[in-house]
Amino acid sequence: MEKGDPCVVMVPCPGFSHLIPLIELAKRLVVHHPDFHVTFLIPTFGAPPSSTTLSILQSLPANIEFTVLPQVNQNDMPPNAFHPVTHMNLTVTYSLPSLHQALISLNSRTHLVAMIADVFSVDALEVAKQFNLKTYAYCASSGASLSFHLNFLELDKDLEIASTEFPELQRPVKLPGCVALQGKDLMDSVQERASESYKTILHISKGLDLADGIILNSYIDLERKVITTLQESNHKYPPIYPLGPILQSESASLNESDSLCLKWLDNQPPNSVLYVSFGSGGTLSQEQLNELALGLEMSGHKFLWATRAPNRVASSAYLCAQKEDPLDYLPKGFHERTKDRGLVVPSWAPQIEVLRHKSTGGFLTHSGWNSTLEGVFYGKPMIVWPLFAEQRMNAVILTEELKIAVRPKENENNNGIVEKEEVSRIVKSVLEGDEGKEINKRIQVFKNDAVKALGKDGSFTRALTSLALQWKNLSGK
Repeated sequence: MEKGDPCVVMVPCPGFSHLIPLIELAKRLVVHHPDFHVTFLIPTFGAPPSSTTLSILQSLPANIEFTVLPQVNQNDMPPNAFHPVTHMNLTVTYSLPSLHQALISLNSRTHLVAMIADVFSVDALEVAKQFNLKTYAYCASSGASLSFHLNFLELDKDLEIASTEFPELQRPVKLPGCVALQGKDLMDSVQERASESYKTILHISKGLDLADGIILNSYIDLERKVITTLQESNHKYPPIYPLGPILQSESASLNESDSLCLKWLDNQPPNSVLYVSFGSGGTLSQEQLNELALGLEMSGHKFLWATRAPNRVASSAYLCAQKEDPLDYLPKGFHERTKDRGLVVPSWAPQIEVLRHKSTGGFLTHSGWNSTLEGVFYGKPMIVWPLFAEQRMNAVILTEELKIAVRPKENENNNGIVEKEEVSRIVKSVLEGDEGKEINKRIQVFKNDAVKALGKDGSFTRALTSLALQWKNLSGK
């Protein structure tokens, strides 16, 4: 790396779903603008990065480097920091001294021009200002989620005046550029005002003022109203750069189990299989796991299900891997009864390859944003089953605004469980019903728009070029 070449620092937060989009952004930057270098400074806690994460990092192009910062001791975390958003944010906060030292070293041998930090790593932007860097917050979620963060301080004041909590609000919450949302559909981290996670979101929303710009993993034709509303705010918000859809072109290194998944798909008819996955960390309760399994069986349709061991906490596997074999928790006899039309794999499937496979006809997803973008990009009608974080917000947008997904109905008289009959009904609706055909027509339009966004004159390419030119001017190139 030459001293005069512009170098961009990227600071993710813990969580695989936050790291991967930044990695893909870095790869796109150096492909489109090969005179740039990128250095990742990666906060960690508890244990070193997983072998999968290290494999991805070690396979990056030569002009992308990474440094894993010293691990934050779990015991240093306050006892009430159990919510993922608080845990992620505090990991970054406790890593700031190490981050500062890493920047001193980088600054001595490179030409630093900018820092891009995940929304949950927003505290790093304050350190970047000490080095006179341009600062950017990276939103790995939807435009609606970004609108929420940018307007959360005002929403908090409204709640304070009303002396209530979001779930108790009688009126819908109206975010700029977004479909109306019920309070219960906002992020799970803000459902209780006294919680540490609520305070964390307040802290993050305040920290966005440090950003010279905000990079959003979305594209104008998918979220036109919210993106244009935020961009045309008369300087109320930092400049918004829609740099999406950013997603993996292939899964991380494929193992023997992954290959078996794909061979199984090769032997199925076109558009016949429902792919079921709750992302990189979502878990169901044992009761809900049983109902989903029996509903898939009842539907009579083919399925490929990446499942986890049950847990009452929906985000239990998000920041730490499970050790139990999830296949041990399936209903008795389920595997034998469905072996001719279903495949269940523990924890993980090669999602990119599964979604672009011709045999996959639908996608039952937790509606995390990475999975949502992948479902759209590969044109698969979706069943949305949100579990935590901003997933309920995404589910509302996908079903009510974009109309490219359906959502199963929970039985409020049975602890909000989606019962097997409802699972069967909604699987049939997507794979064989008129509703599924209409959703498929709509999602193909958004799929084509996503391809255009990434093209030579697309919104992604234009936004990336705009940023790169700004950074080159800072480096004198």
